[in-house]
Amino acid sequence: MILFHHVLGLTTGVTELADRFRAAGHTVHTPDLFDGHTFESLDDGIAHAQAVGFGEIVSRGVDAAERLPAELVYAGISAGVMPAQRLAQTRPGARAALLLEACVPPGEFGGAWPDEVPVQIHGRKGDPFFADEGDVDAARALAEDVSRAELFLYPGDQHLFTDSSLPSYDEAAVRLLVQRALPLLG
Repeated sequence: MILFHHVLGLTTGVTELADRFRAAGHTVHTPDLFDGHTFESLDDGIAHAQAVGFGEIVSRGVDAAERLPAELVYAGISAGVMPAQRLAQTRPGARAALLLEACVPPGEFGGAWPDEVPVQIHGRKGDPFFADEGDVDAARALAEDVSRAELFLYPGDQHLFTDSSLPSYDEAAVRLLVQRALPLLG
């Protein structure tokens, strides 16, 4: 699996999430798309991502994946969903996708979701980034259109609930998320 980080960078919380999957026997790559930069606030992280360019961040993710076998599960957290979703939709050999706290309409990456690639989307019902910016709508449409798609909604309203280094972290939700994701990875 390759797991792409969110706009705060490759935090210890992202690495700890990857370690949960490693502990279950999976190889997980966590490329640093921000060249070592991490941020304390979403505003600072978003400003950095805008300065670099979201297209460049996606390209960095694609480049990181190109050094790995094509048979991967592509995973991303929030903004990290963009390279994960693009690769899952367009790179031959994708095994599955795990989209955490974000979802992009499949048309953004050249068309429909490939039927042979199972996908799970996990987000919080009240997360303003997920619920109010169209991600949950894209996730619902994907879950309705693709037979091997699952959408899991968790209670709460904070973004980045999957990162244990942040105050928004929700251990119970992450435990359930990992439990639900392990069959997908198997």
